[in-house]
Formats: sequence, C-alpha cells, structure tokens
Amino acid sequence: MNDWPEAWSDENRGNRYGRGSASAQPEGARAMRQVRRPASGGHGGGPGQSAPPYGGGVPPQPSYGSGGGYGGDTAVDGYDSGYNTGQVYGGGGPAGPGGRTRGERPAPNWRRRIKWTAITVVTVLVVTTIGTYFWADSKLNREVDLSKVIDRPDSGKGTNYLIVGSDSRAGMSAEEKKKLHTGSAEGKRTDSMMILHTGDNGDTLISLPRDSDVEIPTYRGSESGKTYQGTGRHVKLNAAYAEDGPELLVRTVEYNTGLHIDHYVEIGFAGFANIVDAVGGVDITIPKGGMKDTKSGADFEAGKQTLNGEQALAFVRTRYALAGSDLDRTKNQQKFLSALANKVATPATVLNPFKLYPTMGAGLDSLIVDKDMGLFDLADMFWAMKSVNGGDGKSMNMPISGSTGGNLVWDKAKVKTLVEELKNDEKVTVSGN
Repeated sequence: MNDWPEAWSDENRGNRYGRGSASAQPEGARAMRQVRRPASGGHGGGPGQSAPPYGGGVPPQPSYGSGGGYGGDTAVDGYDSGYNTGQVYGGGGPAGPGGRTRGERPAPNWRRRIKWTAITVVTVLVVTTIGTYFWADSKLNREVDLSKVIDRPDSGKGTNYLIVGSDSRAGMSAEEKKKLHTGSAEGKRTDSMMILHTGDNGDTLISLPRDSDVEIPTYRGSESGKTYQGTGRHVKLNAAYAEDGPELLVRTVEYNTGLHIDHYVEIGFAGFANIVDAVGGVDITIPKGGMKDTKSGADFEAGKQTLNGEQALAFVRTRYALAGSDLDRTKNQQKFLSALANKVATPATVLNPFKLYPTMGAGLDSLIVDKDMGLFDLADMFWAMKSVNGGDGKSMNMPISGSTGGNLVWDKAKVKTLVEELKNDEKVTVSGN
C-alpha cells in the first residue's frame, strides 16, 4: 500500500527527489501547522489520475502582503508566526531588548573603559619605574670599601658625603685629552674635595682645598691589608689619595676633622663633561673681567652664559686666572656643582625621558661610590646640592688660619665648632674663607 498522497506515485515523482530513506516505505510527512491538506481531493484528481504539475496542488502559503499571514495584523487560518510582534527574537517589542532596534551598537560603558585605562597606565608606570630603578642601580660602580677604614669617629646626626673630583683620564682617547686640556699624566689625583652634610636643619657644602695641610695617620692598606703606622707626617690633602686611594683619603679627612664620613662619591674628567652635555649645558655667570686660563682651556667673557661639557670642565679647573688661587677655585666648583644639580633635578630633565636617561647613563657610568651607596642616597645628595644652590643651605670653604710651606692651615678652633654643629645636625654658624 502506498502512503504517498493520493495520485502520487514513484513513477509520477520520477525519482527526482527524496531518496533519503533506505526503507521500502517512505517516511511520513511531518505535520506542519502552517501547511494544511485540503479536506477532499487533496491535490485535485482521484485515483489513477496523474499528479498535477508543481505548484498546481501545493497548499496555499501565507501571504506576505498586508492584511494577513506574515505581513498583516491577522494570522492565516489561526496561525500567527509572531514575526510581526518581535516575539521570535526575544520579545521586548519592535525595539528589541532594552528598547534598542536590531543592528544598533550598544552605548559604550565609559566607567569600565576609564577603569581599565587607569589600570593599564598604572601598570605601565610601575613596571617602568621598577625597571628603571634596577637598570640605574646596576650601573653604579661600587668600588670603595669603607670597611677597610680603621679607627673611625662615631656617626652623628644627618648624613655626610665626601664628594671628590679626580683628574682620572681613564678611557679617554688622545683626541679627547687634547680637547678637554687634561694632559696625559698617569694615575689619578684629587682635583677637588667637598663634604656635603644633609640634615633637618639645612644642608651644608664645605670645600676642602687640595693644598690643605693634613697629617697622614696610621692606616690599613686598601690592597695589601697591611697596617702602616702614622709618623706625624704632614702633606697636602690630595697626596693622601695619590698614596693609597679613596680609603686613605677618607681615613685622613676623618682623622683631621673628627667627622664621620657616611658615603663616598667620585667622578672623573670625562664623566663630568658628559653629564653637563647630557643636560644640555649649565648656566653660569662669569665675573666681571672674564676668565682666561691657557692651562685649563678657559676663555670666557663676563656675563651669564651656558657652558657645555668642555667649557664646564675648564671653568671648574681654572686656577691660575684667579687671584685667590685654590680658594677661589673651590668657590667656583661649589657654584658650578650646585647649578648642575639644580639643572638635573628640574622637571624639564626628570620628566623628559630623552634627557633623563642619557643624563642618568652618563652620570652613573662615571661615578665611583662606596659599597653601601644606594640610589636613594645619591638622590638625597643631589637634592641637597640643589637646596644649597637655591639658598636653603650654606656653602663655604674650610676655615683657614694661614699657611706653612705652601700648605693651607685650617683654623682649629673654627673647625672644631663646625664639626660639632654638623655632628649634632645644628644650624652652621661658622664662616669659611
């Protein structure tokens, strides 16, 4: 028996469609609400009649026009597709969920965007800061071991830095030596020495003339470890560095002043010039009459001007063009170093990575510090020098009472008062030369 609708046979279908079942009996047609078979006759013609051509006996389909079916207000034969009310895609009326029409982009969630932008910016800043810190810390040359210094005075309040400018020509080419007028002497000596005290009652910068008359005390050799007994021998201060390096210099300064040195910082000729160039030069006012010194290479007109690295080095090394010789030279060194620190610590340098990183690179590569020196100690030193330049601190020479054999003799009474005030972190009342 054939289950196909009346007058439809395999022959009529021509085997053109529907060979999907392996059974001899075709699958029953699914009941579809929107498709209704005619009550009688089905597809026209009775038994034995041939099937009508496609379309002739197909049940009427819902109209897409107005007035019924999918397009009108009333469903055909009781069937409502729901398309005209939006119920098929989730309801909510013609505008869809939340009153939004289909295809419209959702409004941006600004609170969420601001939150994630802030998180991203903070993360980048933290990572950059941490990375910069470790990069900078790794560049410090911690070569001086203050634990080798013996018989040290007790520490006082505040922090004392011994800042040394050496005439080291290490790493300089013959052309650079000629350009910077450094000469070609072997080894290295101290070209300038200063004590910088930082504390709660103002910062104080004290120059120690390299021609100062000092006694070399008993000390332990920095390389040999051997103890050398003091004999009461008096020399110029810079001879202590030449004899056994930074450790003996610190030992000699502490012995002759009674002041404990907490940190040691040294910079050579080339490093000094590189730092000045990295910050774009430093403004200095040349005194009336100008300055000319063939040995240092200084040749400046009077008035305010910006010095580059080469000119800055000539300025701080100038000695023979000054009436007061070494004492006037130390004042120029104080003046310039404070101005340099002030330039380095400005927002124009600190907030500009194109200036900050070259400056840090040039400075940190050139500095030699003690093994306990950290970046925060170095920052404290620079800020203190800036405050001295800004008038919040005090700069002076070590008080001098006279000279002997070409060496400058310190005023013992004034030096004693000065050291006590620094130890107790009191406001300095002593004046220098």
